[in-house]
Amino acid sequence: MHKTLLASTLASALLASAFAAQAATYAIDPNHTFVTFEIDHLGVSTNRGRFDKKEGTVQFDRAAKTGKVELTIDMSSINTGTAQFNRHLQSKDFFNTAEFPTAKFVADKFSFDGDKVSEVAGTLTMLGKTQPVVLKAKRFNCTQHPMLKREVCGGDFETTVQRSQWGMDWGLNMGFQDQVRLVIQVEAIQQ
Repeated sequence: MHKTLLASTLASALLASAFAAQAATYAIDPNHTFVTFEIDHLGVSTNRGRFDKKEGTVQFDRAAKTGKVELTIDMSSINTGTAQFNRHLQSKDFFNTAEFPTAKFVADKFSFDGDKVSEVAGTLTMLGKTQPVVLKAKRFNCTQHPMLKREVCGGDFETTVQRSQWGMDWGLNMGFQDQVRLVIQVEAIQQ
């Protein structure tokens, strides 16, 4: 009986250890994570920009096929390559960064294609409004980083949103588009 109890205790400890090894927390790598937007400019060209400051975490369990993302974006860090355009986007016409300095994406619904993440569903809070957003994975992988000696997971994700859902309707009556394409490159380092 003593051997059975010892074996049972060891088995439980190994099982708990194996389960704990499956779930992991990753910190968003700000140097390899970019939130980029694209919007049609009067049918002539495409305006692009990105947010340079962001932080967050990812909890990911490949075995259970679950996860959670929390990403906070500093909206004043918008960078279109043109200072005047940056200031206009930071104004009340668009992101109103004086009153709403950050935006937050939170997701806890991961879909998989085999062992690869295919979709992440959650909410984006911006300008005091929260709306559902689904990010489609164009690429996803986890690998051992050769320099950091830790696992890194990440991918390329895309979606299209209607900016008016967050009350951002400047220019719609002049022919500027409502649809904004978001392209997100994300890498996160296991902690």
